[in-house]
Amino acid sequence: MDSRDVCEFTNSTVLVSMFLNTLTPKFYVALTGTSSLISGLILIFEWWYFRKYGTSFIEQVSVSHLRPLLGGVDTAAPNNNNSSTNSNGETDSSRQSVSECKVWRNPLNLFRGAEYNRYTWVTGREPLTYYDMNLSAQDHQTFFTCDSDHLRPADAIMQKAWRERNPQARISAAHEALELEDFFGYMKKEAGTASSNITRIFSCFLCVFHFSCATAYILLAEEEATTIMEAERLFKQALKAGELCYRRSQTLQHHGTQYEAQHRRDTNVLVYIKRRLAMCSRKLGRTREAVKMMRDLMKEFPLLSMFNIHENLLESLLELQNYADVQAVLAKYDDISLPKSATICYTAALLKARAVSDKFSPEAASRRGLSTAEMNAVEAIHRAVEFNPHVPKYLLEMKSLILPPEHILKRGDSEAIAYAFFHLQHWKRVEGALNLLHCTWEGTFRMIPYPLEKGHLFYPYPICTETADRELLPMFHEVSVYPKKELPFFILFTAGLCSFTAMLALLTHQFPELMGVFAKAFLSTLFAPLNFIMEKVESILPSSLWHQLTRI
Repeated sequence: MDSRDVCEFTNSTVLVSMFLNTLTPKFYVALTGTSSLISGLILIFEWWYFRKYGTSFIEQVSVSHLRPLLGGVDTAAPNNNNSSTNSNGETDSSRQSVSECKVWRNPLNLFRGAEYNRYTWVTGREPLTYYDMNLSAQDHQTFFTCDSDHLRPADAIMQKAWRERNPQARISAAHEALELEDFFGYMKKEAGTASSNITRIFSCFLCVFHFSCATAYILLAEEEATTIMEAERLFKQALKAGELCYRRSQTLQHHGTQYEAQHRRDTNVLVYIKRRLAMCSRKLGRTREAVKMMRDLMKEFPLLSMFNIHENLLESLLELQNYADVQAVLAKYDDISLPKSATICYTAALLKARAVSDKFSPEAASRRGLSTAEMNAVEAIHRAVEFNPHVPKYLLEMKSLILPPEHILKRGDSEAIAYAFFHLQHWKRVEGALNLLHCTWEGTFRMIPYPLEKGHLFYPYPICTETADRELLPMFHEVSVYPKKELPFFILFTAGLCSFTAMLALLTHQFPELMGVFAKAFLSTLFAPLNFIMEKVESILPSSLWHQLTRI
């Protein structure tokens, strides 16, 4: 019985070998061709996934699903026990990394109706992403609403309007709020002309509820106005209403937390209106008027730095070529304790470059070396490039510009677009500045060979910029990635597998007999160790144990 089982297994092995030897070259062509097709499809999908999401799909699935099964630990998961034992330096570094990945409101953001929508009408493309507009909606609810809005009918309508996703619904709600305001104003006027006590009481009641709705004018100026002049007209109406509400809430702010919240909201509304009016003046060519409005606004509300009005002021002063005032503003805001921006770093570099760029020559500099002023300019450029390495390609027009988003990520591609969109003209105006930038900006990367691990003048470059920029920027824009990622292993592996199997299919099709001989020799060589092991096992193991193994 045992010898019969051994003979059956030996016969099965011989049959398999005979089957492999009888395979025709057409089978090998079909096998290699199918393998090449499948690996090619995997390669295309992997490349598309890498270009869109910046990582390998196979690698991501392996890390997400296979590592827990194999007992691996996710290093990205927070560890509360270890976090409390970290040193102060590590804690500060992590906090800085989180703050640098924060999304900021673009201080030079365009008008939706007069600029973004016009771009959509002309090109048919949406310049704003849903994520960007959702962040703007959250900003509007934070700046323009408070808990006591339900006491003012018009503000209650606007509170719902800021939450609307449909632009037409928001515009209709703003018109409804203004109509309600006009109704209360008319009733108040009619009640004021009457002489009875009842009408006087009714007039006082209307005075409580009638507040000019400045936020309704803001929404219409931002989204319905199709020109900057129309937006400016609506903002001027909003300014009258906003100043009235601000004066009223200013006198009542100390009467309780509710009135304090109203005053904070009315302050935000007034600052926003004045800043947008200054931007309207800048866009309409009244730059000196815009500079005066911004200076007055910064003097009146010095603590409201969240609007970053100084960046609007810097751009306007550069347009006037008032470089002395630009230097004075930089001296105030380019401080180590204040958060940096591309506007501050690159404007400082522009001023340093302006002193030497008109006479700068790379050939002469290589012969005689850099002077002190040239060295200062180069160091300023390196500092700016380290802060945001995406800007030079836009300033040098190596990448095409798009409309800047309403929110930016500092040190990211979105901030680079926002800066270059408004400041490219100022670099072109300074003779030789772009030439100096072209000759020196790439030297920054030799100073920081591993930007994700260490920095030179700033903290290490944050790893979150690519993901956030992909959410902020439209799909038709190719996001700039720094540092450049190496191709994942699985893309290289599938590319090699696809090329190898395609080559085998071609050779088998062209030389079937020769490739058949090679295939048979390869299979014989492949199965030779197995046959050798089986023979040794047959000679060593007892027949009873071998019988049990063959049954298994």
